[in-house]
Amino acid sequence: MPLTTGHRPPITEHRSPSRAIRYERRILEIALAVGLPGSTVALALLWTGDHSAKLQWTLTAFVSVGWLALALALRERVVRPLQTISNMLAALREGDFSIRARNARMDDALGLALLEVNELSETLRQQRLGALEATALLRTVMMEIDVAVFAFDEHNVLRLVNRGGERLLAQAEERLVGQRSAAIGLAGFLRGDTPRTINHTFPGGAGRWELRRSTFRQRGREHQLLVIADLSRALREEERVAWQRLVRVLGHEINNSLAPIKSIAGSLQGMLARRPTANGDDEIDEDMKQGLSVIAGRSESLSRFMSAYALLARLPRPRRSDVDVAELVHRAALLETRLKIAIHGGPPVAIQADGDQLEQLLINIIRNAVDASVETGGGVTIGWERRAGWLEIYVDDQGPGISETSNLFVPFFTTKPEGSGIGLVLSRQIAEAHDGTLALVKRAEGPGTRAVLRLPLSIES
Repeated sequence: MPLTTGHRPPITEHRSPSRAIRYERRILEIALAVGLPGSTVALALLWTGDHSAKLQWTLTAFVSVGWLALALALRERVVRPLQTISNMLAALREGDFSIRARNARMDDALGLALLEVNELSETLRQQRLGALEATALLRTVMMEIDVAVFAFDEHNVLRLVNRGGERLLAQAEERLVGQRSAAIGLAGFLRGDTPRTINHTFPGGAGRWELRRSTFRQRGREHQLLVIADLSRALREEERVAWQRLVRVLGHEINNSLAPIKSIAGSLQGMLARRPTANGDDEIDEDMKQGLSVIAGRSESLSRFMSAYALLARLPRPRRSDVDVAELVHRAALLETRLKIAIHGGPPVAIQADGDQLEQLLINIIRNAVDASVETGGGVTIGWERRAGWLEIYVDDQGPGISETSNLFVPFFTTKPEGSGIGLVLSRQIAEAHDGTLALVKRAEGPGTRAVLRLPLSIES
């Protein structure tokens, strides 16, 4: 008799129990009807023959019990396989593909039916496993891609967000999912043309963004998929690669020329120093010495200048270790001697980062802040705070402020007479290597500029 490896009560929500009872009763009635002629003939012969009453009653009881037992057995043989198949189909409907029917074989009709149900269960199991693996892969890809992805239902309620979306809105997934688009500032992006390019300031950063929107259905309901890609970082990366190539070429060619110029100038200076001076040649020799000294000095300065630019082309990847933010800020502030830096302490924070690179970044923006404040006699303040999964280190100056921000992070561009034009570029490169951002904005209170370094606390130790 075919049996399942586990027992489930048959699912009968969509069929009438009375019909199931009538079917089983009908099978029993047919089984009784099949045995009725033979039992009737046997009992007739028994009671019409010359037999004792005891024998007649004994055989009558034996025939009746045997007749009923065989009818019940036949009913069981018909009904039990159907119950087995019903249990298996119910298990498949509930997503349990572990149950298998025994006695499934190809040499009879019932065994073939059970075999096909087993094969169906295995096929569905493989399909479900493939779907789960594909879903897990899709979720992993969505979480790891750099663009922000949001999924909204038909009521504009957020149902899914990836890590890029968390960074863009500066909030954790647990706080975002379940909120309406208007509450998180994305309602306007669910309308209008797509794809399109926008300039917008999000809690997690400002810049130029590409907006794409599409629709999909889940459980028969229409959803919207919103994708927001940061074009500014991609453009900056291309720009950075172009500048690195340019710096490499310029550095190679200029250094190849500076080395012999410096060497020849030094040799000529030595020859002039050893040459006996004739009457009337003192003034000429002095002019030549000064000219050669200028050539040697400018060659040395230009060589240092190109070495500084070479940092843009060979900045190493961050070597992360435990960095205490308070200690880092105090150490960078103490290196500035022209002004006393006011430190507004924040909460205790330790992150996994390259301490040397971050210290160089802070030194650069503190130096810029001091340069600006010295012009106006103002002060400089540095502090840090935590904001929705981000660490923000800010440096405020009281200088004249900034009027043009588009060229601040362009290599070779500087507003200082003695500036090299690489400090801010190198600083932003360090920030982005740590998955963060660096921005210069006008101070909300008072004159001057605020430099804001944002680092994600997802790398918090």
